[in-house]
Amino acid sequence: METTTKGLKLADILTTIVIAIVFGVIYKLWGPLYSAVGVLGFHLDQLIYGMWFIASSLAYLLIRKPGVALLAEIAASSGELVMGSQWGLEVLIYGVVQGLFAEIVFAVFRYRRFDTFVVSLGAVGATVGSLIMDFYKGYIEALAPWNMALFLLARFIGAVLISGVFAVSLAKAIEKTGVTQMWRPASKDDYDALNR
Repeated sequence: METTTKGLKLADILTTIVIAIVFGVIYKLWGPLYSAVGVLGFHLDQLIYGMWFIASSLAYLLIRKPGVALLAEIAASSGELVMGSQWGLEVLIYGVVQGLFAEIVFAVFRYRRFDTFVVSLGAVGATVGSLIMDFYKGYIEALAPWNMALFLLARFIGAVLISGVFAVSLAKAIEKTGVTQMWRPASKDDYDALNR
């Protein structure tokens, strides 16, 4: 489905920012959970890492316009930073890179597909962005090959499940409430696009 207007309207930007604020709070709360799960080993923390990409996925699904995935991820990481993220300014840099890589995936599909497959690919794109940052920061380069494989597998699976499948389910639930009617009337095509 093609969007009806090309540029972002004020309502689009404000809605994206509200999504980002909500997920900024969630991101901030997610940090201690991520650290707690990391103690269990086997890179189980990577299975929940995908939560840090969900703002871009949900904004893309609800607003359906170019730029909202990047805007949402930057705003959510900014919110997490302002609330005192345990990783400091680094979260903003990660947010920019992750949002950019998700946005690139959505652009490849010309912002016309809003299904689980494309949103999951956006989550994979954000994951690639996060891994580039992890390598740059030196967080994972010393892992043994078997350990690296486990790490990567867990992060990609978690991203697809949380920022792909769960984001689509969340968008469907939000669409059913009718709240999106305020800025974008939902049609049968909208629901069909989520079910592809």
